[in-house]
Amino acid sequence: MSGPLTGEVALVTGGSRGIGRAMALALREAGAAVAVCHPRDPQAADLPEDILQLPADVTLETEVSDMFARLQARLGPVTRVFANAGILDEAPLRDTSAEAFDRVIAVNLRGAFLTARAAARQMPGGRIIFTASDLGYLGAANTVAYAASKGGIIAMTRSLARELGPQILVNAIAPGPVETDMTAGMTPEAVARDLATPLGRFGTPEEIAAMAVFLAGPGAGFITGQVYGVNGGSAMY
Repeated sequence: MSGPLTGEVALVTGGSRGIGRAMALALREAGAAVAVCHPRDPQAADLPEDILQLPADVTLETEVSDMFARLQARLGPVTRVFANAGILDEAPLRDTSAEAFDRVIAVNLRGAFLTARAAARQMPGGRIIFTASDLGYLGAANTVAYAASKGGIIAMTRSLARELGPQILVNAIAPGPVETDMTAGMTPEAVARDLATPLGRFGTPEEIAAMAVFLAGPGAGFITGQVYGVNGGSAMY
């Protein structure tokens, strides 16, 4: 399969479902050789056979390092990295345990850090793209850990863009409400909040993936340190 990303090697963490899965399929369609990292998710079994699966826990340094070594051995040096893995814990502050807070930060922020660091150590050049969230700007009740983790992603994007340029371009996508497994269990109040946007609907994973392909492609060669709000107008910045 050929396309604008032919010759590129792409890794998507959290690539077995939702936004990550849509990214992996769109990157493959655009011609990239694609690998996905997932936490040994059985839903990954029906991914196309030519997408390399690399089960790993992104919160563990050794597993992230091993994942990149396996990727390079199979597909060659990675050139496009999508640090997308994330979880949501929705609860009031008073009911949020320290353990729950730490778990969200570990997956969403530490995992993105470990992924970006391993990528930067291996990549001679290329792109790192993070998945942030509109809640990293807006905040929302009952999402203290998630919003904090995504605010950290936004800050990390800008810091790494300054540090890793010009060889590596670093950007982020900040989705608004998207129809995924993660949002399926949202409270009615949260659903009502997320529908109160100018477009009045949830987005689709494919709409986020379209931005991912753009940022990975030749048309984004003069873009770094930016956070793109694919959010239906929930946040305007």
